[in-house]
Amino acid sequence: MEHSIQNRLTNQSVKKVFFQYLFPTIVGMIFMSINIVIDGIFVGNGIGSIALASVNIAVPVFSIILAISLWIGTGGGALYSMALGENNKQFARKIFSFSIVIIILITLIIGFVCFFNVENLSYALGANEDTIKYVIDYLSVLLLFGVFMAIENALSVFVRNDGNPQLAMVSLIVTALANILLNYLMIYILQLEVKGAAIATVSSGGIGMVVLLTHFFKKDRTLKFIPFQWSLNMINRIISIGFPSFLAEAGMLVFVIGYNLMAVKLAGTNGVAAFSVINYLHSFIFLAFIGIGSSIQPMISYYYGAKLIERIQETIKIAEKMSFLLGVLVFVLGFVATNVLVSLFGISSTEIKTLATEGLRLFFTSYLFMGINFTYTTYFQSIGQIKPAVGIIIMRQFILLIVALWILPQLIGVHGIWLSVPVVEMLVVIFLMAFRGKIFEGLKKLRRHN
Repeated sequence: MEHSIQNRLTNQSVKKVFFQYLFPTIVGMIFMSINIVIDGIFVGNGIGSIALASVNIAVPVFSIILAISLWIGTGGGALYSMALGENNKQFARKIFSFSIVIIILITLIIGFVCFFNVENLSYALGANEDTIKYVIDYLSVLLLFGVFMAIENALSVFVRNDGNPQLAMVSLIVTALANILLNYLMIYILQLEVKGAAIATVSSGGIGMVVLLTHFFKKDRTLKFIPFQWSLNMINRIISIGFPSFLAEAGMLVFVIGYNLMAVKLAGTNGVAAFSVINYLHSFIFLAFIGIGSSIQPMISYYYGAKLIERIQETIKIAEKMSFLLGVLVFVLGFVATNVLVSLFGISSTEIKTLATEGLRLFFTSYLFMGINFTYTTYFQSIGQIKPAVGIIIMRQFILLIVALWILPQLIGVHGIWLSVPVVEMLVVIFLMAFRGKIFEGLKKLRRHN
C-alpha cells in the first residue's frame, strides 16, 4: 500500500486524487453527522423537549472530547503525511504511535477529573432545575467512556492519511447504524432515558474503533504501532500543528454557549429548544464541510513534504469550487425542506416550531461561505503555517462571533441570533478573497525556496 499511496499522490491528476478522497470522506462524514443527530431525534421523540435541551447543554463536553482527538490526530496526521512525502516511513510510524498514546492519556485524565465534579460542571454549562438530572446522567457516561470516541476519531484521521479513506468511511457508517439500533434499544426497550442515549453513543464509538483496527491486519499497510521514546520536540510539533483543530472545536463551545445564553434571554426555554434543533442540524451539515478539509489535508501535507507546490495550488482551487457548490446545495435544500427537518425532532409546541423554522432559514445562509473558510484554514494547517490558520479561527469563532451575538440581537431581536454566524462567515470570506492573490504568491515563494 505504501508504494501505491505515494504513486497515486505523485502521479495521478490532482482532481482524480481529490475525488478519490472526497467521496468516501463525505459519505463517512454524513454518517458521522447522522450519528450526532440520531441522539436528538431519539431523545426528542422518546423522552421529550426538556431532555432534548438537556442533551444540547451537555454537547460542549462531547465537543471537548472530539477537540482533543482532532488536536492530536490532525497534528500527527499532517506530520505523518509530510513524512511519507519525504519517504521517511519509520518517522511517520513513530508520529502515529506517539499521537495515539497521548490522546488516550489526556482524555482519560480529563474524563476522570470531570466525572468527580460532574454536578458543578453541569451547572457551569447552563443546566437548571428542569434539566440538571438529565445533564448529569448524560455527562456521567460520556466522561467515563468518551476515550473510545476519541481513539476512533483519531484513528480515522490516520487511516485516511494512510490511503484508506474507504475504511474510515465504513467505520463511520457502522458507527451510525449501531447508534440507531442502540438508541432504540436503550430508550424505547430498556427505558434508560438520557443515560441510555449516552451509552448508545459511546458504545457505537467503540464499535467504530474496532472496525478501524482491521486496517492493521493488512500486510501492505504503512501504518504500524512501533516503540518510541518520549520527545518534547515531537509533542511540540504535533500540538502546534494540531492546535487549529482544537481551537475550532473549542470555538464550538463559544457558539453553543453563546447561542444558548442569547436564546434563553430573548425567547426563554422555547428559544433553547429551537436552537437545539438548529444545532443538531448544524452538527450534521458542518461535518460535510469538515469532510472537504479532511480530503485535502493528506494531499496538501504529502505534496508539501514531496515539494510538489503546484499541486497544492490546484488542490486549493478544486476545494474552493466544491465548497461553494456544496454550500449552495445545502442552502437550497434547507430552505425548501425546513418544515420537514424541524418535524424530525418531535416538537409539539407551535412556538418552538415557528422559532426553529425561522431560525433555520436564516442560519442556513452561513453555508454559502463556510466551506471556503474551512479550505484555507486546512491549507495553512496542512503545511504547518499555524499563525494564519489560528488567525482565521479566532476571527470566525471567537472575536467576530461574540461581537455579532452582542450587537445583532439588540438591533433585530431573535433574528439577530440566527444571523450572527452567517454574517461572520461572509465577512471572513470577503477578507480571504481580498488576500487570495498574496496567498498564492506565498506558494510560489515556497516553491522557489524549496
